[in-house]
Amino acid sequence: MHINDPGRIIRDAAERLAPALVAIRRDIHAHPELAFEETRTAGIVAAELARLGIAHRTGIGRTGVVGTIEGGRPGPTLAIRADMDALPIAEETGLPFASTVAGKMHACGHDIHTATLLGVAAVLRDIAPMLAGRVLLVFQPAEEVLEGAAAMIADGAGKGIDLALGFHNQPDLPVGRFGFARGACLAASDRFDLGIRGRSGHAAHPYAAVDPIVAAAAFVAQVQTVVSREIRPVHPAVVTVGALQAGTTYNIIPERAHLKGTVRTLHQAARDTAEAAIRRLAEGLEATMRVRCTLDYQRKVPPLVNDDRVLEPVLSAVRAQFGEVLEEGEPSMGAEDFAEFAALAPAFQLRIGSGAPGRDDRLHNADYQPDEGCIPLGVQALGRAALELLS
Repeated sequence: MHINDPGRIIRDAAERLAPALVAIRRDIHAHPELAFEETRTAGIVAAELARLGIAHRTGIGRTGVVGTIEGGRPGPTLAIRADMDALPIAEETGLPFASTVAGKMHACGHDIHTATLLGVAAVLRDIAPMLAGRVLLVFQPAEEVLEGAAAMIADGAGKGIDLALGFHNQPDLPVGRFGFARGACLAASDRFDLGIRGRSGHAAHPYAAVDPIVAAAAFVAQVQTVVSREIRPVHPAVVTVGALQAGTTYNIIPERAHLKGTVRTLHQAARDTAEAAIRRLAEGLEATMRVRCTLDYQRKVPPLVNDDRVLEPVLSAVRAQFGEVLEEGEPSMGAEDFAEFAALAPAFQLRIGSGAPGRDDRLHNADYQPDEGCIPLGVQALGRAALELLS
């Protein structure tokens, strides 16, 4: 072992582990499991941790797994988190290891994440005497529905965490590059369901009915003013109505309409303003459109805020391991429930380039094909980051 060269130890281990990690990734990819269904995936994780001699607990947050590696000296507790769930998408890649489960696919790379963290587990086990503190390996279910992190924390997975490190594959970065954003990097995600009840009637006699479709259309138009006229322009926000269901045929005014929408914000003030505005607009429909409204507004996850106390050491570790491979990016209005762990302790989410040469991939795409070369590189980056944070 190259005792005085931890970067080389980590690199050699990651390269040695790469074929086995790719095989694990392909196995998980072929057998995708949706939120809180990840029993097979969790079984693979538990079996690998057991093979490595790493103490672990299963059934955390229903289907989550937490492994523990004790360092050689006292120090803080670092949680490194990977998500495990797939999406309800019919795969169209044609790969030999494509999904064998109809209508389910790893189209966001959580199979990549799971395999990567297993590689990190193997590396950190071997260099544990060099660590000052403890590492929690958090294999989380149900990220896609933004409920798995909260479920694991409710089962005690967040207890005693001093630092948290997350990561996500990034197809708009080529393999070998890494990205980051400072401060709030991912948005709070809230959602609303608005039920509108009118009075059904014949389409030829609208005066004898109360039309919920017209009321719904008015709400859709009005809700666009929340961002443009009520939230400060320097506070990014998105309000989107993603579904509107009403009626069955040409000549009947229906009794009900139902809308579903999402609200994304990076700042607490904007989050509060958006919710208050949507509630006021729903109440206004009752007065102006003669309908009755039922609004169910749910706050899901807070913004994910990258803390410099974790970000800077991780960037230093990546530079030490690879050289100048970092790209500073912008915040995204996407959401990620790693934010629940970041609310407990200083945290940072690293973006790991997964773009394959000649492809223009996007997450949540039925033809998504990340470059598996990102797995051993992710192992190196995260392993070196853990060493830096627990030095």
